[in-house]
Amino acid sequence: MDANRLFDAVPLWAIPPLTVAIALVAVEFGYRFARYRQGRSEGEKEVNVGGMVGATLGLFAFMLAFTFGFASSRYQDRRQLVLSEANAIGTTYLRTSLIPEPMRTDAKRLLGEYVDVRLEGVNPGQFEQGMIKSEQLQRSLWSTAMAAVEKERTPMTSLFVQSLNQVIDLHAQRVQAGVRSRVPGVIWIVLYLLAVLTMLMMGYQTGLAGARRSLAVIGLVLGFSSVLFLIADLDRPGQGMLSTSQEAMIDLRRSMQEP
Repeated sequence: MDANRLFDAVPLWAIPPLTVAIALVAVEFGYRFARYRQGRSEGEKEVNVGGMVGATLGLFAFMLAFTFGFASSRYQDRRQLVLSEANAIGTTYLRTSLIPEPMRTDAKRLLGEYVDVRLEGVNPGQFEQGMIKSEQLQRSLWSTAMAAVEKERTPMTSLFVQSLNQVIDLHAQRVQAGVRSRVPGVIWIVLYLLAVLTMLMMGYQTGLAGARRSLAVIGLVLGFSSVLFLIADLDRPGQGMLSTSQEAMIDLRRSMQEP
């Protein structure tokens, strides 16, 4: 099974409690294993493990920062593409006045429907259907453009075709940025393996020191879990709190409805 599909099967809301549970179990296991080893041998000291725990924590923090930067850049790309697509559709809508009737009226109507579909497609569970409808409307718009070219082959109709071609290209870019350009599943696997290893070593160090389980570990676990949830939220457009703003599309649709 694809690792990306495996992680997508876990609901977004379930990631924080699941991560906290895994981390706390790893800390407890490391602590108990250290106490078990101390009961059988006195050879290993806590001070020898402290440096390795610090190095593992640093490596885990580096991987979190790297993955967060990757997911954040994709989030910014999606925001920019929404604005670029709205501008391209708006330009195409204005250039419909350059083509003859009845293609002009048909193109305006189809572009209005296209914006509605793009707005509906960002809702959870409607992306696939929205993408199919978008591609159907693209074919209808292209047929309208070709009919306009056949009727009046002028530089004006060429401008309309050029802007429509840009709209179609931006659709492909939005699909790539929103669906296919995700944090790779192997990175998620490495992140969680590092998280488990780090918590194991922290619990092991605490057990070697003979100290009680510190409440500070819970704060550390909650902090790491929050960052992992934030990365997952950035990586799943339309599912969590960090949704891509569609204000540019909404403003465009409003301007199309104005007389």
